[in-house]
Amino acid sequence: MTVTYVLVPGAGGTGEEWHLLAGELRRRGRQAVPVVLPGADEHAGLPAYVDLVRAAVDEHPDVTLVAQSLGAFTAALVADHPAVRLLVLVNPMIPAPGETAGDWWETTGHAEARAVHAAAQGRDPHAGVDLAVDFFHDVPGEVAGRLLATEAPESAAVFTSANPLRRWPDVPTRVVSGRDDRFFPLAFQQRLARQRLGVEPDVLPGGHLLPLSQPTLLADQLEAYRAG
Repeated sequence: MTVTYVLVPGAGGTGEEWHLLAGELRRRGRQAVPVVLPGADEHAGLPAYVDLVRAAVDEHPDVTLVAQSLGAFTAALVADHPAVRLLVLVNPMIPAPGETAGDWWETTGHAEARAVHAAAQGRDPHAGVDLAVDFFHDVPGEVAGRLLATEAPESAAVFTSANPLRRWPDVPTRVVSGRDDRFFPLAFQQRLARQRLGVEPDVLPGGHLLPLSQPTLLADQLEAYRAG
């Protein structure tokens, strides 16, 4: 049976963040299905995202569901699909039951964690989010330039959508965290994964966009999960 990786993007929803990882997985004989989500559509919230990812999973009998950042909110609502054998969250926004993506920032203490991390690195702890600094700092220049030029905004719809999650799905769940993530600092991710999932993240070198900065290492980690 062919192993399929269904890849759920973070904010923006274009799926472009997966193209290097998808290539790595396909070279290993796997199917890789990046899902495109309507991130910029102000009328498309969490239910629409869930429907699109479920439709992608429906096409395959043996799925590893991989979600980046904001994609964890969608993946948690799809992982109960009978085809999903494993859920892998990459630098994730791990949701608590019933928590909206808009509330997540305050309930997790994200702003303080990011500020403390920035100060420890000698960066301005009060600086606003800068895509080049916070997300693309370790992504190859040509790739970063192309994606920054075409970066799609994420509408508020998914952040205000009610979250129907009542309990974490009964599927093996793994967390991969970037050691050098400036947006979701490693210590912050470790705390959330332990508190909310009882899981210890596996740490890879790289920042928030591991599928772009470390596609080979991330593919190695995904394959190790499958083999294990």
